[in-house]
Parts: sequence; C-alpha cells; structure tokens
Amino acid sequence: MLFSACEGDIDNTAHVVIKEGELNVIATIFPAYDFARAVTGESLRDLGVEESPVPVNLQMLIPPGAEIHDFEPTPKDIIAIKNCDIFIYNGGESDIWVEKILENISPETKVIAMTDCVDTLEEEIKEGMQEEGEEEEEGAIDEHVWTSPVNAMGIVRAIAEAFVSKTDNNDDAAFFGNNGELYCHQLNHLDSEFEEIVTNAERNTLVFADRFPFRYFTQQYNLDYFAAFPGCAGETEPDIKTVTFLIDKVKSEDIPAVFTIELSNKKLAENISKETGAKILQLHSCHNISKDDFQSGKTYVDIMLNNADVLKEALY
Repeated sequence: MLFSACEGDIDNTAHVVIKEGELNVIATIFPAYDFARAVTGESLRDLGVEESPVPVNLQMLIPPGAEIHDFEPTPKDIIAIKNCDIFIYNGGESDIWVEKILENISPETKVIAMTDCVDTLEEEIKEGMQEEGEEEEEGAIDEHVWTSPVNAMGIVRAIAEAFVSKTDNNDDAAFFGNNGELYCHQLNHLDSEFEEIVTNAERNTLVFADRFPFRYFTQQYNLDYFAAFPGCAGETEPDIKTVTFLIDKVKSEDIPAVFTIELSNKKLAENISKETGAKILQLHSCHNISKDDFQSGKTYVDIMLNNADVLKEALY
C-alpha cells in the first residue's frame, strides 16, 4: 500500500474505475478533465459534434469541490491509474504522489503532464506576500499552467494527440483531432477577449486577498498583481504585515476591487473590503469546480468567459 490517510482508516472507495471495452482516460484535476472532455466531443454537442465513435470512459480523479492540495488517491485509484489507457496529470510539487505510480504504470498507458506541454515559470514571491518559511523550495515551478488560454491550447493539442495515438482508425483519429482544434478555436477567441479587455483597461493591477494561482494569466496579458500567498501555499491565515500591506496597496492606488479564488473562505477579502471599501470579486482559477457546476457540465471556457466579465468590472 503506497499511501496512507492523514487521519483514521483509509477510505477504500475508488474515485476512478476501469471499464472493459472502453478507452479509459483518467484526469487528475478539472482543467485536464475538461480538455479531454472536449477532445471526446462530449462538451461540444451544441456545436454539432456527434457522439464519439469510440466508447470513452473519462473520469476526474479528484472529486468536485475537494481541496486539491490535500488529496491522496485510494489504493483502488492507484490500480486504475496503472491500467488506464491515458493518464493526464498536472505535474509539479502537488503531484509528487504521481511519481511513485508512474514507476509501475503499464507501458501501454499514454501519460501526459500538463506542465510538460508549455514553457513553465518559477513560483514568484512578490512584495508583501507571505512566504511559507524555510521549507519552501526555491526555484519550484508555478503549477497553474492552464490559467493562460494560450497554454491551454498547447495542452489540448497534446491531449488530442494522445487520443489519436490510441486508435488505428483514420476516421476516429480525425474525430479526436478535429475536436481538439475546435476547442482551440474557442480558446483562441477567449485569448482575444482578454487581450481586448486589458488593452482598453484603465488600470492593470490586481490585488488577491487569497492564494495567487494566476501567474501565467497575468504574464500573458501584462497585468501586475499583489497577493497574500503564492498559488500552492499551505497557509491561509496571513500575518499582520501582509494584511497591512494589501490594505495600504488598495488605498494608495485607489483599487476598486479585491479578488478571491474559488472555494475560498473570503475572510481576508472581507477584512480588506471593510477597511478600504473595495468590492470583493472572484476570479476562478478552474483548479476545481463545485459539484453543481460539474454536474451541469460547466467548461473551462464557460468559467473563463465569466472571468472576463469580472476582470472588466475590476479594471474599468
């Protein structure tokens, strides 16, 4: 048994299972799942894409609404991953548990790390940001590569290639490849939307009263930012120095809004809002989504289009 729970007995309920006679695809987190879902055509039905000619069993390993940084797979999950056809994970420190699994994964499994599909950036400690302490590893990459729609296009194409590699039928291969390009067309439109918003904005600074998983996004669109914590911080309670810095930053630059991310407790944002009058807005990183959003079929593009509206409200 490779992993043990932090407290109590291991929950042996598998999050993912293998289905005989189907193309078994396991994605660890929502962006990977959503990109694969587009390649299967499932999330493109309203564009006229028909059902996949190849039966696909696509599953998301980490449950909707779960805290990703604390996730541990069950022994049954590990067995399923080792025997699936395509395994998509993010890469980086948060996925260190994956390395043990990959040592014994089936040689027939196509493995994709999203961080291998793009040019990565190091996690950044900005002025005023609370650091994790001595245990924090210098030079660690920022794992949130999908937050840039341009990066997302590269990841989608890599996933589409993996699907193509798993079929010997030219028509089936074309189906997966075309779906990947269709979704990339939507992502390209999303990229243009953000470019237009930033180009016409009155300001270019964002303040996050939260973790900051948007380094690739802000770099893509030349936005500046200040935040309480880096993207994968374990801490969620800032010290007084960080709180004071963010309050002073909002006041001194007359910033009208402070941001939180999805699944946040919003305590720090509420504190800053009370002291400055800034409104609280959410910018969704797509790291994970709620159960309701998952069941309704919400996509990365849906969420990012909403982010575009929120960004316009904050910058105009």
